Amino acid sequence: MTGWNKTIGGGGFHHVSLRVHDFEASVKFYCEALGFREHVSWGQGEQRAIMLDTGDGNFLELFAGGSAGVKPEGCMVHFALRTDSCDKALERARKAGAEVTMEPKDIDIPSTPVLPVRIAFCKGPDSESIEFLQSRSI
Repeated sequence: MTGWNKTIGGGGFHHVSLRVHDFEASVKFYCEALGFREHVSWGQGEQRAIMLDTGDGNFLELFAGGSAGVKPEGCMVHFALRTDSCDKALERARKAGAEVTMEPKDIDIPSTPVLPVRIAFCKGPDSESIEFLQSRSI
């Protein structure tokens, strides 16, 4: 992992995640209007998700199943930070008072292609959802 953030190892945004009401329209907008490209996708129907490369290896993750109408606080689900050690990053957050909402675990996102990661979640000071994401080999 490259990056200068020695506290969580590597660092930087991996992705920002949105839950959208019109999945196809959102994918079309971000790809056609803004030039993003599909990286991986998974699921079906209201369980669909896609990661779009924004152009520099950072991603926008879209989940289907969002509600219609105006959302005063937006539709962000979470933001993900790259890390060399998901466990160490979560432990630092826990020691700083963060509420842990998911302990570290290895998952293989059943996407095309399969995305093997180690992830954990906590809440930030305003209850924002923060994901720590560590790439791993399968």
